[in-house]
Amino acid sequence: MKKVVLVTGGSSGIGKSIAIYLKEAGYQVYGTSRNPDRYPESPIALISMDVQDSASIKNAITHITNKEGRIDVLINNAGVGITGPMEETPIEEVKNAMDTNFYGPLRVLQAVLPGMRARGTGRVINITSIAGYMGLPYRGIYSASKGALEIATEAYRMECAHLNIHFSNVAPGDFATNIAAGRYHAPIRKDSDYAAGYSKTLQLIDEHVDHGSDPIEVAHKIKEIIEAKEPGIHYKVGSFMQKFSILLKKILPEKTYERMLKKHFGLS
Repeated sequence: MKKVVLVTGGSSGIGKSIAIYLKEAGYQVYGTSRNPDRYPESPIALISMDVQDSASIKNAITHITNKEGRIDVLINNAGVGITGPMEETPIEEVKNAMDTNFYGPLRVLQAVLPGMRARGTGRVINITSIAGYMGLPYRGIYSASKGALEIATEAYRMECAHLNIHFSNVAPGDFATNIAAGRYHAPIRKDSDYAAGYSKTLQLIDEHVDHGSDPIEVAHKIKEIIEAKEPGIHYKVGSFMQKFSILLKKILPEKTYERMLKKHFGLS
C-alpha cells in the first residue's frame, strides 16, 4: 500500500515542493491550506486546515482517515515568518507567530498521534529552521518559535520511541520561496534606535531568500528520512556556511560568535 503522507502548509514554498516530490515518488500525499480554493490547479490534494484552530485540524484529520484509514507520515511544515526589533514587535504578532510555528504543530500532533499509537507505527518530521539554532538579530521571535519546536521534538522522540513512532527535525536554511510575501514585518520607525540595523537586516534577509537554493533539496532529505530504517534527530539543509554556522556556535567562545553574527548583519 502507498504510505499516506500529510504535509501541513502544502500549498506553496517548501511544503509544496515536498508534497509534489513525494507524490511523484509514489506516496499518497495530502497537503493543507487555510484557503485551498485559492489553488484550483494544485497538483496535490489540498484540504482545509488552520493550525491555530483545533476544530479545523480535527476535521482535516478525520477527512483523511475516513478516506485512507490512516496517516503514516506527518510533516509539520506550516509556518509564518516574522521580523522586527524585539522591543518594538507587537505582542499580538509575537503570539500569532508562536501560535502558528510552535503551538500549531503541537495541535496537529495531538490529532494525529492517537491513530499512530493505535497502529503501533508512524513517522513525524517537523520543519524547523537553521535560524532556530541561534538568536538572530531582528528575527528573534522567529528563531525562538523554531528553536522551541526543535527542543519539543527531542522530547516527543524519547516519549514515543517505545510506540514505534519516530520523530525527526529538518532545519532548512534560505531557500527561494515566497515566504517573504507572507512574513510579518514590524514597521521601520524613523525615530527608532533600531531603524538603521533593522533596515540593513531586512535587506540582507530578502537577498538571502532571492538567491536561495531550490527547495527540492529539502524534499529530497524528507524522502530520505521517511525511508530510513533508523532516522536521526536533527537534519540541516542549506548552504555550507549556514550549516557551518551551527557548528561554529558550538565551538567558538560566545562573544566571538556574537561578534561574527553582528558583523554578518552589518551591526555595530
